[in-house]
Amino acid sequence: MIQSPLNYTGGKYKLLPQILPHFPDSIDVFVDLFCGGCNVGINVNANKVIYNDIDEHLLYLYNTFKNLDKQSTFEWIHEIIDKYQLSDVSKNGYDYYGCESGKGLGDYNREHYLKLRQDFNTKITEDYYYYIMLYVIIVYAFNNQIRFNSKGEFNLPVGKRDFNKKMAEKLSAFIDVIQSQNCVFTCKDFRDFDISGLDGNDLVYVDPPYLITCATYNEQGGWNEQSEKDLLAFLDNLYANGIRFALSNVLRSKGKENRLLIDWLERNGGRYKALSLDYSYSNSNYQTKDKSSPAEEVLIVNY
Repeated sequence: MIQSPLNYTGGKYKLLPQILPHFPDSIDVFVDLFCGGCNVGINVNANKVIYNDIDEHLLYLYNTFKNLDKQSTFEWIHEIIDKYQLSDVSKNGYDYYGCESGKGLGDYNREHYLKLRQDFNTKITEDYYYYIMLYVIIVYAFNNQIRFNSKGEFNLPVGKRDFNKKMAEKLSAFIDVIQSQNCVFTCKDFRDFDISGLDGNDLVYVDPPYLITCATYNEQGGWNEQSEKDLLAFLDNLYANGIRFALSNVLRSKGKENRLLIDWLERNGGRYKALSLDYSYSNSNYQTKDKSSPAEEVLIVNY
């Protein structure tokens, strides 16, 4: 399995052994409608993959990984690390930076990271180098997450880790596959995604923000009940047009239940089926107190 080079909230890498066997054996076009970290699309056997996400920074970053030769990508990563005097523990060790593994590298990197972040946020030309800068920022950012404010500025604080051997290996393997894969990147709200070119040989995989979880993409009301209703209508439209879909979601989590989704399932009992999955995320729940109540995760399919 190829793992995303990004620590994307709600990423499906650990669920792939349960999700992929439920996909059809033959897929012409695979649409990763909310691609996020690309963990699903990068591991699917299909003739063509369409990665779609509303976050254009994400898609331009992936496009950079696909089109820029791997050697240049890694040369620029290390050039940026050296230019901003960021830590490189795999090369120098923790003692070199006066840090301990348990506490991380934040104290050393903070000032250097903020300078890199400032230069990135004021850079005018959004070329390949700009997106390699973004990748390095993500690597050194808090929890390796991605967050832009309303002004379009990357605003996460410094994190504890750096560009270690594991991150380098993940990125290298990801680039190898993305460069060999027949894929395209689109940046559309799912409501505007054109399904007219799809047919019964294709599969639309849908991994939206979960309505009843507290992940960072829900903190500012980015996904609400109307979004959920619109998505369910979109799925019904796929069914009406004979197009296969697979939806990842949760029915219940931490004492809450998604009544919209449950009622929709009950209304479409003959059309759709919910397959139970067994996994509780940790990186989506780091801000919550109750980590003992697992989410009732499902894959809903119409085939």
